Amino acid sequence: MSAGEADSRQADARESGARGTGSGAASDEFGGLVRGMLVVEAELLRAWASLESRDASAAATDVEAADLDAAALRDGIEADGVIVPELVRQLRASLASAGVEAPRLHAGATSQDIVDSASMLHARDALTAVRADLVAAGTRLQGLADAERRSPRVAYTLGRQAAASTIGVQFAGWLDGITSAIAAIDGLTFPVQFGGAVGTGEAADRLGSGAQTTSILRAHLAAGLGLHDPRRAWHAERTPVLAVASAATAVCTALGRIARDLVTASGERVGELSLGGGGTSSAMPHKQNPVAPIVVVSNALQAPGLLATVASAAISQDERPAGEWHAEWDALRRLLELAGVSARRLAASLDRVTVERETARHHLADSAVAGADQVTLQAANRVVNAAISRFLYQDARPDGDRDGGPDSDRDGKRPEQTTARSEETP
Repeated sequence: MSAGEADSRQADARESGARGTGSGAASDEFGGLVRGMLVVEAELLRAWASLESRDASAAATDVEAADLDAAALRDGIEADGVIVPELVRQLRASLASAGVEAPRLHAGATSQDIVDSASMLHARDALTAVRADLVAAGTRLQGLADAERRSPRVAYTLGRQAAASTIGVQFAGWLDGITSAIAAIDGLTFPVQFGGAVGTGEAADRLGSGAQTTSILRAHLAAGLGLHDPRRAWHAERTPVLAVASAATAVCTALGRIARDLVTASGERVGELSLGGGGTSSAMPHKQNPVAPIVVVSNALQAPGLLATVASAAISQDERPAGEWHAEWDALRRLLELAGVSARRLAASLDRVTVERETARHHLADSAVAGADQVTLQAANRVVNAAISRFLYQDARPDGDRDGGPDSDRDGKRPEQTTARSEETP
């Protein structure tokens, strides 16, 4: 088992312990999606109840808390190719045994409506947690870039010494990657799925009060789940899933670049950074391996292949494809896991970084490149200011500060006027 897989399983175990018994066991086994499917089915009951002015609170509560048979769900996937038919069978049996009526359970929906909506719930929650870890990592890098903006070092291109720069500029480059990853997440929408058997919503319209039933139910479902109402079914139009997969891949690759630099900069041949913690070697007790950055690099190397699977699956056909939709499931789930592990472990690694300024200064002095003069420091100051400004602007966006751009903030001042030093006084 790899370190990344161990990290994922530990996270799953913590989540399972918090949930306890019942549906939690099934949720763990199927990547956390079953719990989301129960939430979607319960919210669909509430949507029908709202439309028909009746009370379905008891049925919805029972659905959300249903105690599922994981073995039967596995058998259902084997028999039906998707988990939802067996899930609905178990829910109907559970409601009947409890004496709770729910004639609108799964009404108007198809398996894809439930799976896609639950997938979007899972993606939203997973990437919300990823974003929080990215902000923590970015905040740490902001402080490091600011503190080290004048600490000289040799910058490298094509594996060779290139020109004088500063440690702050290196941190600023990493910070830009964090900001880009946050921007990729912030640019997402997580749409609900509701279209019935072939995406037209005909079944819901027949059961309801007319041609607007499907649209009304979809709007209620989106509002209740906290998802976006796309005002359409997107059964075979998979750009929403591809967008989520692309954002998760952007997180993995941006953090992988930082982690690879951490491995290099903290190694004995460079030694400009030190990493606390680390793993041991079975054969070389003197070693302290940079395990967390290695895991992040490994995740970044795996992510593009998973994204390719999701992109290939987006080349769909008919009203629901045979195989392409099914191929998305594991790839998307794994991408979200990789992004979560990478963000968590990189944030922890950055908290343990120590800068070895004198080592970096000696490398520059011993190199064949010119030293860091006033122009070098002014240029470094500009790069650091821009990176900090961009990060602060992006971090503010979810709180409603969506006007202007990275050169303005809530007080009408440039962010670097309040958080970064002037270029003229490096």
